Amino acid sequence: MSMNFKRKLPIPAEIREEMPLSAEMTQKKAAFDQEVANIFRGQDKRRVLIIGPCSADREDSVLDYMNRLAGVADEVKDKLVVIPRVYTNKPRTKGTGYKGLLHNPDPEAPDDLLEGVKAIRHMHLRVIEETGFFTADEMLYPSNYQYLVDLLSYVAVGARSVENQEHRLVASGISVPVGMKNPTAGSTTVMMNSIYAAQAKQSFIFRNWEVSTEGNPLAHAVLRGYIGLDGRNYPNYHYEHLERLASRYTSETFENPSVVVDCNHDNSGKRPLEQTRICKEVLDSCRRNQDIAGMIKGFMVESYLEDGNQPVDGGVYGKSITDACLGWDKTEALIRQIAERV
Repeated sequence: MSMNFKRKLPIPAEIREEMPLSAEMTQKKAAFDQEVANIFRGQDKRRVLIIGPCSADREDSVLDYMNRLAGVADEVKDKLVVIPRVYTNKPRTKGTGYKGLLHNPDPEAPDDLLEGVKAIRHMHLRVIEETGFFTADEMLYPSNYQYLVDLLSYVAVGARSVENQEHRLVASGISVPVGMKNPTAGSTTVMMNSIYAAQAKQSFIFRNWEVSTEGNPLAHAVLRGYIGLDGRNYPNYHYEHLERLASRYTSETFENPSVVVDCNHDNSGKRPLEQTRICKEVLDSCRRNQDIAGMIKGFMVESYLEDGNQPVDGGVYGKSITDACLGWDKTEALIRQIAERV
């Protein structure tokens, strides 16, 4: 069987021209990106908080969430720099089902990738223009990164992608922090190899171009737990995990050794209410060990308006249709508690 080429889609430059970021917001983004870079370089003692829905599934509830988040973020800005998760494409363990806004602008309708490439940019732009936030997304498809290249202030490479050569090479040419997650089997060696590759100068083919990069000194580790050989979830955020990683992940080999702790996924066993406890435990480890404190640059948290998750056709406003999330009231409390402890 062969691939069926259905229709040619607009190239990223065409979508960016059709839906541009204003000159004013472009300037503000440059200043914000510098703030974030200073945290990862250890020049700013605040921490980043990458927070939001597991998947940005619909504009009304996502914008409702982001407007609430903006108010709290402003209150804690002396301790935390908040970057909202606007994750518009989702990896699926078995390759089927809802794959995010890029594939399914209407979660209950069939795939529509033409509308999807427009929808992902439209949602990111609305968040930026209406809240003043600059956003984070997962680079599930490296060639699609260019649809959002001028909007994102943080990029994640997921556990299933981190061993992929193209993800590593493209990450080396991104100008903002790129978080390289540990793979689903948990190897920190694989994760560190990915960081090393992303920090190195690279040459490769990208979208029919021969390109070269200078390397990304802000590429860093994201700890998200792992699945053991017995099929169970195992965390990797405890003190002993961080202590061991700090002894290997040093400035002798890497630029700006940095860790963001993903508090959901296998670290929580997909129990989103545990995210509050995990944040507190990591901050306690920072108080006990200066090497850990210098390495930990922030947290990832999955939250939405309602606790838990639901089927795609569940119909509950602001409740995740992918991984279970922390609801808004608990999210607001968590952000304030982190700020008090930083």
